[in-house]
Amino acid sequence: MNQPLPFGVTGHTGHTSHTGLAEVMQQVAHGDKQAFSGLYDALAPMVFGIVVKVVRDRAQSEEVAQEVMIDLWRQAARYRPDAGSVHTWAATIAHRRAVDRVRSAQAAADRDQAQAAREHQTAFDQVAEQVETRLESEQVRRCLRGLTELQRQAVTLAYYRGLTYREVAQTLRTPLPTIKTRMRDGLIRLRDCMGVTA
Repeated sequence: MNQPLPFGVTGHTGHTSHTGLAEVMQQVAHGDKQAFSGLYDALAPMVFGIVVKVVRDRAQSEEVAQEVMIDLWRQAARYRPDAGSVHTWAATIAHRRAVDRVRSAQAAADRDQAQAAREHQTAFDQVAEQVETRLESEQVRRCLRGLTELQRQAVTLAYYRGLTYREVAQTLRTPLPTIKTRMRDGLIRLRDCMGVTA
């Protein structure tokens, strides 16, 4: 097969008739590379014109037009003259390929945009969560400072070190009922301080 000409450059056969193209198509269907070269020269400018109108990007249009010409080579045996001219068949394939490329590019852009939005949302959520946690921690520390020393000790041992009431009583060498009273009073003050409704 001859080296394909760049799009926009016409070759030696620009005047192949519609009937002539149908015959050329039959030759291409039988693997005639010389016939394909003539078909290429006759159809490439039209194919590129259709594609570039849809795709609007010259480099991508050249790529899509090359794909269309390869399709014409591969699918030549499927061409039926009674269904329309070679020009119409090639134009249909070119338009379909061009639309597919635009849809594919749009889908990729949509995916990228959605991914960027998800990443931005995740980052925002993480920052918001960290800020909220920090504010809550500061509020808890402020409220703990409002307890008596004995209440603060009991609450800290139970909730920050995970000790049971009995273990808190043993650690502080204080009777269990006294610890329960300190814990109850301390938790009520914490709840009121943090604005938690029972």
